[in-house]
Amino acid sequence: MTSLRKLGSSDLEVFPLSLGGNVFGWTADEAQSFAVLDAYAAAGGNFLDTADQYSSWIEGNKGGESETIIGKWLKARGNRSDIVVATKVSQHPEFPGLSGANIKAAAEASLRRLDTDHIDLYYTHFDQPEVPVEEIIGALDELVKAGKVRHIAASNISPERLQESLEFSDREGLARYVALQPHYNLVSRDTYEGPLQEVASRTGLAAVPYFALASGFLTGKYRPGATVDSPRSAGAGRHLDSERGVRVLAALDEVAQAYEAPVATVALAWLAAQPTVAAPIASARTVEQLPALLGVADLVLTDGDLGKLTEASA
Repeated sequence: MTSLRKLGSSDLEVFPLSLGGNVFGWTADEAQSFAVLDAYAAAGGNFLDTADQYSSWIEGNKGGESETIIGKWLKARGNRSDIVVATKVSQHPEFPGLSGANIKAAAEASLRRLDTDHIDLYYTHFDQPEVPVEEIIGALDELVKAGKVRHIAASNISPERLQESLEFSDREGLARYVALQPHYNLVSRDTYEGPLQEVASRTGLAAVPYFALASGFLTGKYRPGATVDSPRSAGAGRHLDSERGVRVLAALDEVAQAYEAPVATVALAWLAAQPTVAAPIASARTVEQLPALLGVADLVLTDGDLGKLTEASA
């Protein structure tokens, strides 16, 4: 059984791979989503990541489709107490922004769709610097005190605002962020490494990186001259045009061969080994895509191999 990782200073214990729910109700219909969720849980997985806006970008969708599917699955399987559910606020078309009133209204809507009485980890999806941290933390603290949210977290936030939020929570004795969701992977290191990572490290926050596989680029299926049928291929393909992308793929191939492991597993294992990282997020549209992601739970790279990948991605 894979050992769970403690999420920052919280009492949450999570599987070392967070399953991304962005595909549920988008590229995976309800039946496919249930199959992926079943396989993830069967492997010991317990950490689901979604957002209230998923997948409002699809014609005919309103937002919340992913939460609804997850809620139906939790109810059908009767396993709510075994699963750590993370969702986010600020981007739903009907609940935009981080005003105190909106945070509370959006949380109620998420609870309804998830068909649950509490959210385990509630993220501010995109910070809104024009809203005072006092208002944001105040509203989140009310949700925690009401038992509707267990722990709070932040995504897409500047080091300054993160620091300010934490200081306010500490000063006033209010709910405090326990985790951070940054854009971070082998070919995108600049957003997180540096001041943001320093704040997380100094204040005991766990990082749960999104785009852990760079929209699929780090699975190794995107190669010069190859065409990949995926809604995300444009995002992934752009890394092929950079020297860094080509260098990283070559290093990944070499390390993957040595461990007889999929390229995606190695890319996730590098990320999971970085300071502050508790669990990378990756999504699977089909059950067949899961094993390469789940492999991160068991693959421990040597310092030499980690160094090789770090150098290639510099």
